Amino acid sequence: MDDNRRRELIEKYKQGYAVVAEAVTGASDEELDRRPAPGKWSGREIVHHLADSEMTAAIRVRLLLAQDRPAIAGYDQDAFARRLHYDRPIAKSLEAFKAARDSTAELLDGLSPEEWRREGVHSEMGRYNVETWLEIYAQHAHKHAGQILVAIEGDKVLVPETSRP
Repeated sequence: MDDNRRRELIEKYKQGYAVVAEAVTGASDEELDRRPAPGKWSGREIVHHLADSEMTAAIRVRLLLAQDRPAIAGYDQDAFARRLHYDRPIAKSLEAFKAARDSTAELLDGLSPEEWRREGVHSEMGRYNVETWLEIYAQHAHKHAGQILVAIEGDKVLVPETSRP
């Protein structure tokens, strides 16, 4: 990955919280709990997923940077949704998402070329390095913000096909 692409992805990563926060601004509890289709997550569940995912992502990148060839464990996001009370209010999860993302973005800004190449082994993906991590998480919040809008507004919003669940 060249420096320009890396900077582009870091900027997109930094914008992720704002995109999600905007998606839920003004949404009622009824709208947050609306499912776009059977078996799909509601906006509320997506926000909690983002908080859990972002905290996990923050630890993953720190493991990659601080340990030699760490094992990066996958997790069952559906089990998290079932067992971690994703029906609760979203305010604290939004705060956790923002704090984890802001702290990690600050870290990303200072990485050396050698640090970008550090890698470990992901339990589901195999070889996994800091650049792979960035490619995944730069778009993660944006993708889910689109899904939140679809869930909250249903047919009232037009979201690009790549953002649909």
